[in-house]
Formats: sequence, structure tokens, C-alpha cells
Amino acid sequence: MLHSIVSTLLQVIVPLSIPVIVGALLRRFKNLDTKPLSVLYLYFLSPAILLETLTTATITTDDAVQTVVFCLINLVLLWLLAAALGKLLRLSASEKAGLTLISTLTNCVNYGLPLVLLAFGQLGLDKASLYVVVQIILTNTIGVFFAARSQFSIGDAVRSVFKLPSIYAAIFAFLLRAFDWTLPDGLQSGIALASGAYSPVVLAILGAQMISVGSEAKGKSSLESRTFWVGMAVRTAAAPLIAALVLWMLGIGGTTADVFFILASMPVAVNAVVLAERFDAAPKLLSRCILWTTLSSFVWLPILISVVS
Repeated sequence: MLHSIVSTLLQVIVPLSIPVIVGALLRRFKNLDTKPLSVLYLYFLSPAILLETLTTATITTDDAVQTVVFCLINLVLLWLLAAALGKLLRLSASEKAGLTLISTLTNCVNYGLPLVLLAFGQLGLDKASLYVVVQIILTNTIGVFFAARSQFSIGDAVRSVFKLPSIYAAIFAFLLRAFDWTLPDGLQSGIALASGAYSPVVLAILGAQMISVGSEAKGKSSLESRTFWVGMAVRTAAAPLIAALVLWMLGIGGTTADVFFILASMPVAVNAVVLAERFDAAPKLLSRCILWTTLSSFVWLPILISVVS
């Protein structure tokens, strides 16, 4: 077991940590502006890797159904847990919303995809691509509801989904597969080249964002501290257990189960703090949990990968 964990650290976490560390150092000492890189990631690299993966992956209807059902059931159970804890601890409306975002939104895109590719290879990435598409939709619809509650607008949520190029890339990929079309070789090669740049760029962005959210997280009340530890416990302990339970309930096994389990156990999503800031859902609490769940994931994710492997 120990040998497996060390092997995972060396083969998966160490390669991932290099661009993360570089991004953090550039942010700290060169004041790296991540906004242009984020635009590049959102509008070019993310659509490219989804299009390249979804058009070349071996995906069946059963895969799509399993992915949607797992994501929805897992989301509902985590939401119910967060709601129960919020009521038990008598949290304010803002902290209840923040705890819900911590519990339900994971960093499965700019951390999860590179991790899955290194840990499970191309087959794992094929399974993860569908999961990511579903999570993008959920984050920009139900995630907005969790953050806003009374301010929730269905129209705004729907519009926000269709502002993401990744959604169009996924739709285009599904149309290509449905009609058995293929892209010209030159275009396919260009998309593959762009998708290869995805991992180092988004991991460097993640490192820079960790420095940013770390500075934003300073200054906390005792109530925020209590909620922080509850959020950490949910994301690092309860979330993997709930994911394992849902996988067992649905009878999902093999590489699909391994990938879903790891992606459902990822740290808090960085974009969760954007929703928190927009709707006053305890943004400082979100910032602290993003920072510390990401840092601690370098320890707990190798353990979880070793378990499923």
C-alpha cells in the first residue's frame, strides 16, 4: 500500500505539481496576470480538449446515462448533507450557501482532467470528458441556484451555460459522432495540438489562483473557522464516501467507477469563489477551502488513487 502511494506521488502528483508550482511562483514574484490565460483556457484550450476527446473517445449511450445519473444523485446527496449541517450548526444564509458550494462543486476541469490522464491514461480521459461536460452544465445552473438562493434567475442561469464555448464544442462533437462525420486531418491535428497545451496552462493558472485565494482568505471569524473545518471534512472525507456509495448503488465498476470516484473527490472548484463573490455566499470561506483542499489533495488523492487501483 505504501509503495503504491509513493509510486502515485512520483508518477502522477509530482508531474502535476511542476506547472502548479511554476504558476504560484510567477504569481508571487512576477505578479502573473491570469486573466489572459483564463480567456485562453475558457475559449480555446478547454473546447479543444473536449472536442478532441469526445470525437476520438470510445463512448456509448450507457456511458452517457451512467454519467448523468451518477452526477445528479451524487450532487443531491451532497446538497442534502450540506443543508443538514447548515441547519444543525445554525449557520447564516450566506454560510449555508458557501458550505453548499464547497460540498457540491469540485475542481474536475483544470485539475481533474490532467490528473485522470496521468493516473488512468486515455481511457480514463474518455470517461472523464463526459463527466466534465455534465459538471459544467450543473455548475452554471444548479450551482448558481445554490449560490444565489432567493436571487436565482432561471433565465440568467441558462444564458450563462450557453456563453461557454465548451458547451458548443461538446454539442458539435456529439453531432459529428451521431452522423459519423470526421474532421479533415489538418484540422484534427490542430485541435490535438491545442489540447496538448491544456494541462500545463490550466495547472499554472491553478497555482497562481491558489496564491490569490490564499491572500483573499485572510481575516476570519470564529464562526467562519468552524464552518471552514466542516467544509474541509465534507470535501475530504464525506464526499469520497458518498461517491463510493452512489457507485455501489448504481452498480458502476471498472475504469468508469475509478474515474468518477476520483473526480467526485477533487478539491473545491476555483470558480466556486466567483459565484460566492457575486451572490455574497461567504467568499472568504470559499477561498480558504479552495486553498487548503487543493494543498491537502496532494496527500489524499494519491491514497485514493492507490485504493481504487
